Amino acid sequence: MTSLRTARRPDAAGRWPHPAWTVAAVGFVALIGAAAFRSVPGVLMDPLHDEFGWSHGTIGTAVSLNLLLYGLISPFAAALMDRFGIRLVVACALVLVALGSGLTVFMTQPWQLVATWGLLVGVGVGSMSMPFVATITSRWFVRHRGLVTGVLTAAGATGQLVFLPLIAWLADRHGWRLPALVVAAVALAVVPLVLCFVRDYPSDVGRLAYGAPDGSTAGTRVAVAGGALRALTVLRLAARKPGFWLLAGGFAICGASTNGLVGTHFVSAAHDHGMPVTTAAGLLALVGVFDVVGTICSGWLTDLVDPRLLLVGYYSLRGLSLLILPHLFAPQTEPSMWVFVIFYGLDWIATVPPTVALCREIFGEDGPVAFGWVFASHQVGAAIAATGAGVVRDLQGSYTPAWYLAGGLCGLAAVLSILVARPQAPSLDGAVRP
Repeated sequence: MTSLRTARRPDAAGRWPHPAWTVAAVGFVALIGAAAFRSVPGVLMDPLHDEFGWSHGTIGTAVSLNLLLYGLISPFAAALMDRFGIRLVVACALVLVALGSGLTVFMTQPWQLVATWGLLVGVGVGSMSMPFVATITSRWFVRHRGLVTGVLTAAGATGQLVFLPLIAWLADRHGWRLPALVVAAVALAVVPLVLCFVRDYPSDVGRLAYGAPDGSTAGTRVAVAGGALRALTVLRLAARKPGFWLLAGGFAICGASTNGLVGTHFVSAAHDHGMPVTTAAGLLALVGVFDVVGTICSGWLTDLVDPRLLLVGYYSLRGLSLLILPHLFAPQTEPSMWVFVIFYGLDWIATVPPTVALCREIFGEDGPVAFGWVFASHQVGAAIAATGAGVVRDLQGSYTPAWYLAGGLCGLAAVLSILVARPQAPSLDGAVRP
């Protein structure tokens, strides 16, 4: 029997530092970039409207395509990572982001915004979305999977934190074209890091996954056939389990109430109430600050607590905060808005670690790809909210009905989460046990 001391070694080789941490660090940088690229359109909505006269609904359509592809591409990207490797897929994704962002400086028609920021950037960031996190943690970690999932997920908030105020400042003083070029340059700068430091499996460098006990096969390269078609096969198998639909339904509401509504329209909604764009962007960035703390803590809790209970708490608290938000907007930042920023920020994407854990439990080795489809539902919800809220604003002159609807839907997501059935058999590879 393997002793407790042996089981706690990082792997059979016992060497430090384990390369899993290098892969996770580079993944963190790539995810920071992907989050920054995705958040830019929310800041540029008003400058594009002012220069071209395009409606909020028209611009929201490009954002919706970006959000939709960010989700729909992710399961195929996860399957392609299994087939062709993490390095190749992520490097190509970064090049697409750079191309899409750089070409926007030449656009004169709405369809060009859809083609560049919607299509090219959407496909690029979709290939570096949350299933990328699930792939890294599933291959490279046994110990601390939940915690590392939380840290990598928090990279999304960090990207928003670092770039959103900068993008808003550049757009305010130099126009929206310079920020688009900055995004393209940053995306290209990350490519060499991915090519030099990311490896696909621990076995490629003669190691086991971090924390794998002696005799384990965790982190060993597995031959996978089918490429992108495997994503469809996993979807067909996953769709037979009720847990998939419950998780997908809850995550669709998650996307609608975060990226689609707050991420896309918060700055514009605050500006409607007389708040300067740079101030509103700074508040949204602070949401990212507290999200870093909330998501890392969520990852730590996911290793200890039933993930379903965490989801119930997260969705319930988020819904309450969104119901209150319409009453907090003002030309100046009142103390009540600071409370919202802290409260909502802690809950922004804290739902990801427990959802990843449930997908790993329910779908086993297909967990990263299955989570890709669950995450696709997240982005479908985000896309609907991004367009829908823009249309509500154009028709009603206010975002208030959208905030109330999103708050109510979060209550439904809490109900869906508690209905998810966890498998009873313990995991052999160190995943969270029911």
